[in-house]
Amino acid sequence: MRKILLKSSLNEDASIIEVGVDEAGRGALAGPVTVAACIMPPGFQHELIKDSKILNEAQRAEARRLVLDNALAYHVEHIPVEIIESTNILKATLTGMEKCLRKVHEKVSFDFILIDGDQFHGFAGIPFETVVGGDNLYVPIAAASILAKTERDFLMKELSKDYMEYGWGSNKGYGTAQHRTAIENGGGTKHHRDSFISHMLTKTSNLF
Repeated sequence: MRKILLKSSLNEDASIIEVGVDEAGRGALAGPVTVAACIMPPGFQHELIKDSKILNEAQRAEARRLVLDNALAYHVEHIPVEIIESTNILKATLTGMEKCLRKVHEKVSFDFILIDGDQFHGFAGIPFETVVGGDNLYVPIAAASILAKTERDFLMKELSKDYMEYGWGSNKGYGTAQHRTAIENGGGTKHHRDSFISHMLTKTSNLF
């Protein structure tokens, strides 16, 4: 099978240090939205460094090791349900981006920011590019994608130990049939996003 390698950077000038940013859990019904920012070495490429969603669990574990072994700097932030609910999911995600970029910038000064998606408000006046599907185009975003996904998966598996009926160990807080049925039967938990599940808690029988 032919190996597909992502572009190591957007800018052709290798002296321009790029940081990639991505998130995981934005559409989940429970748990935080997790954001990561990562700087990889200039020219770094590997067949496993790509969109974390298309890797299986074993591949993600190996990809995570590759990122942690090679990254020049990285930071991961879990933005909790309380922030998501008090603002909204977009603002919570943007808050995570700002926190991650600030922490990475304290370790390694960067010249350009690559954001997965189409929403970003800038950071410290540094040039940036938003790229829809960027986690399967550019190594810095893919590396951030891998860190965000694996860190959030670890957290959701830990949380699932006290809430086994919701299936977070496998669905990671997303709206699978098992998860939705558990919410409808048992209600939400402190880890659920009320604004995301309120429609599931309104039964027809309660309306009359």
